[in-house]
Amino acid sequence: MPVCDFPCNNSSLFHRNCVTLPSTSNTVIAMKSYLEIKVPISFDDYWFRELRDLLDGVDIRWQRGYYHITMAFLDFAPDGVNLVPGLNNILEEAMAPTLTFDKLDAFASGYHRQVIHLTTTDAPADFLALVEDVRHYFKAMGCEIQSDFKLHVTLGRVQDARMNVRKLQDIISQVDLPTFTMELADVEYRIFRGKTLGLWKLMP
Repeated sequence: MPVCDFPCNNSSLFHRNCVTLPSTSNTVIAMKSYLEIKVPISFDDYWFRELRDLLDGVDIRWQRGYYHITMAFLDFAPDGVNLVPGLNNILEEAMAPTLTFDKLDAFASGYHRQVIHLTTTDAPADFLALVEDVRHYFKAMGCEIQSDFKLHVTLGRVQDARMNVRKLQDIISQVDLPTFTMELADVEYRIFRGKTLGLWKLMP
């Protein structure tokens, strides 16, 4: 079962499974928000240091912690709809997925911008099904999701006119990346660059 990770002294009906907005609010703020699952890697991992050394001199904004996979990014959520109870229904019985990370890659993200990321070449079916369930739920509740799901853990954002995806991939391929497997249990729903709306611990 999901657990409440924050102290709470109200009797909100949502408290049974997670942390949510204060009980005085029953609406989702009509702004960008997202659901993510945390990935416990470290900025100091040796392969990550090697990656940064190889790209020394390139204009990159490195992600320094808070690593995650975005399961759904909501460009809009309607007023008057609280999404947390439905997320409880989906996540309270969900099993923590096990992912094997074995690839570093890059993709384009706007003009002269790329994202360097960690990913897997064999995404487990149970995790993809969970992602599909939450995305279907959000859309059924009237939320707008413009981007398709792409399984990746952002490591750095490149803003360098000298770089493109092919050049980055050639450099990244030199990193001695170990294959490592992790159980991912911690899920968070939060406002984009804002406060947390819900936390869940998936079952092992």
